[in-house]
Amino acid sequence: MTRLGAVSYLNVRPLVYGLERRSDLFSLRYDVPSVCAELLHARQIDVGMIPSVEALRGRYSFVPDLGIISDGPVASVAVFSRVPIDRVQRLGLDASSRTSAGLAMVLCHERWGIEPEFVSVQPDAAARLEGCDAALLIGDPALFLDHEAAGFQKTDLGAEWTSLTGLPFVWAAWTGRPGKVGTAEIAALQHARDEGVAHTDEIADAYCGPERAATGRRYLRENIKYRFGAREAEGLQRYYDLAAKHGLVQDTGTVPFFPQ
Repeated sequence: MTRLGAVSYLNVRPLVYGLERRSDLFSLRYDVPSVCAELLHARQIDVGMIPSVEALRGRYSFVPDLGIISDGPVASVAVFSRVPIDRVQRLGLDASSRTSAGLAMVLCHERWGIEPEFVSVQPDAAARLEGCDAALLIGDPALFLDHEAAGFQKTDLGAEWTSLTGLPFVWAAWTGRPGKVGTAEIAALQHARDEGVAHTDEIADAYCGPERAATGRRYLRENIKYRFGAREAEGLQRYYDLAAKHGLVQDTGTVPFFPQ
């Protein structure tokens, strides 16, 4: 049995659709992205839906054609600020994030032309911009925050990345050590994705409840993509290269895919 570690956000639910019925192949647990990555590094799970930057930290492979991807606005990863983005001086980074935090730092240099002080904050404090004039939020807290009611400006990191590079952004992917999944597991994970994408409205309704269902439906239909192909790999490599340029990672080697 393959031990899967998934992220506990709405955007992952289509990728795990029906997997609870595949106890012959998988056990499944949910955590925030940073914890999911640490469990994989500690060998407490075999395959994790980990932040894409974390795949550089081990001898890992990606499961083919599966990821959490945006090509333009992502809606659920954003910097919320009290001032225009080019005037931010102190930026709080959501402690549950790693890839998104790195992207925010890259965009500060490459897109916004700022060098703010970076501080790590918990998601609840980030949502209130405690001690900062801007904060990065990811996942459900970012998706459902009513920034206009709070008086904040929202800068969507997916939109900013695609405007900068013309490429998609790979936020996370099923990642594990070589030999931990075979053709049966890969086929089951890809089938779960296909079934989940076909049932996104049902997934959003069950996850979000009646007050948030419309937002969840729109998000899964319009913002999140789940196919990890050549163009997505190019976008990921561009991110690795820019992260290395700014000293955020050491190794920019290509992460391979498990053979099918």
